[in-house]
Amino acid sequence: MLPLDAGAISVEGGMGWRIENEIFVHAIVTLMSLSLIIVARMQNKTKRILDALLISSCLLRVASARAQTMAEPSEGQPRETSSPETTRSTPATGMAVHAPILAPQPPMLVAASVASAPPGPASVTSKFSATIYGFVEADFIRDSTQSFNDLAGNATIAKSGSFAAEHDRMIFGQRNSRLGFKLKGPESEMIKSSGIAEMDFLGNQPQGSPSPAGSPAVSESAYFASPTFRIRHMALKLETPIVDVLAGQYWELFGWQTIYHPNSVQIQGLPGQVFSRAPQLRLSHLFKSDAVNVEVAVAAVRPPQRDSGLPDGQAGLRLILNDWKGMRTAGGAGTSVDPLSVGVSAVARRFRLPEFANVPVHTQTINGYGVSIDGILPVVPATATNWDNALTLTASYVRGQSIADLFTGLTGGVSLTPLPADSTGKTSSFAMDIDNGLVIFDNGGQMHAIRWQSVLLGLQYYLPTSPFRMWVSGNYSHLSSSDIKNIVIDNTGSNVKGKIFDKSDFADGNLFVDATQTIRFGLEYAWFRQTYLDGVKSPNHRVQFSGFYIF
Repeated sequence: MLPLDAGAISVEGGMGWRIENEIFVHAIVTLMSLSLIIVARMQNKTKRILDALLISSCLLRVASARAQTMAEPSEGQPRETSSPETTRSTPATGMAVHAPILAPQPPMLVAASVASAPPGPASVTSKFSATIYGFVEADFIRDSTQSFNDLAGNATIAKSGSFAAEHDRMIFGQRNSRLGFKLKGPESEMIKSSGIAEMDFLGNQPQGSPSPAGSPAVSESAYFASPTFRIRHMALKLETPIVDVLAGQYWELFGWQTIYHPNSVQIQGLPGQVFSRAPQLRLSHLFKSDAVNVEVAVAAVRPPQRDSGLPDGQAGLRLILNDWKGMRTAGGAGTSVDPLSVGVSAVARRFRLPEFANVPVHTQTINGYGVSIDGILPVVPATATNWDNALTLTASYVRGQSIADLFTGLTGGVSLTPLPADSTGKTSSFAMDIDNGLVIFDNGGQMHAIRWQSVLLGLQYYLPTSPFRMWVSGNYSHLSSSDIKNIVIDNTGSNVKGKIFDKSDFADGNLFVDATQTIRFGLEYAWFRQTYLDGVKSPNHRVQFSGFYIF
């Protein structure tokens, strides 16, 4: 608590208010006098006496205030000034709030030995700040088949010749709209703290998707018009000169996401694109110089199978050339100027399942791994104020086994099915405690890891339309599995050649126009094709128009 002025009451808080005793007393006397007059008038008694008391009190207050304003403060004391404004930040939001500073009043009597009055209470400034960001997105989609929802990902395409493959689908939605908060805490020269909380509306509905995919199905109205709010990112970060610590749900280190993500109107991840977030604990350090930066990082990440007993281990190395920069848009809304860089990352994981038997006794263990090489190349450089004719190339190559969960909705059509009842009619107790698409059992009951590899190339060209921003982009990806055809269970049931694909190709073209600094429109044509194990090739054609309000 700061020292109080003589004869004054100091109220400390966010505003730093001060109240003078004498003015306070006069105000109380005046209010009391008014109350007595009202009562007296109601009773019609002693009117003149009470009126005189009121007049005396008012005169006394005016005379006292005049005496204070006429008195000059002694040398060294603060003079009364007009009430300026100070800006402070609220602890919750960091938004500026203007509050008046009440100038300290000189005391009525000052001892000769006192050179100056103690300073008034200082204004309180918040040590926290928050930035609100995100975008509102409206999507209008037409597919040539009845295969996908608004988020296509790597879902299976209706097989050619089927009813769903011969009929189209129209989707209106806004589920990819996003709301985020970037939080910044108190910091020193050695330590900085921050946090991120980001949500969208692509959360899991009770049954996952509308009819006929859901079982039981959620209605289309509920799925698209009342989507589920979900966590995208929820993480804290501590930065020190030695190591940076990130804890919580965030982009996975594998693939150095989202530094190398491509540009598209449709909701990502695209076919063949590594696109994943997970709870994690990450340690990293950026070695800086004028020309080149080098970043190294390691992370323990949520395992895809909790019963494996071990977290995923991920590590990455990235080389950055600071003076060679280009314009790049990740997804549909994240435009930035990024330097040339190359990243290498890897993941190691373990799976442990019961043996494939009606009454399991032992377990089978298999390891998964993945390697990703990614790069961004500004072919024609750009700056934040000059992006005319900027041309930027992004590229990713991924190879590994049991890594399907790092792609969006990738299974290849493979599923783990329960064993049938034995000859006595006893139901199998085999527990399928793992997501589909990671491993599979062959006819002999041996567990196999499913291998995938992908190549994704993207190109973005920014037209010379300054000050308006307009650009075109295109992407191509090829995804394939080298061994899925050799480990199908049999020719009946769910894991059959006619239901599993081992190749996927994708290409698209996009046109973006920034109508204002906050309004963006995008138009995309996308071509999908999957090749099933029986040789049938199933395509889908998508046209999508989207509007974004970016804040």
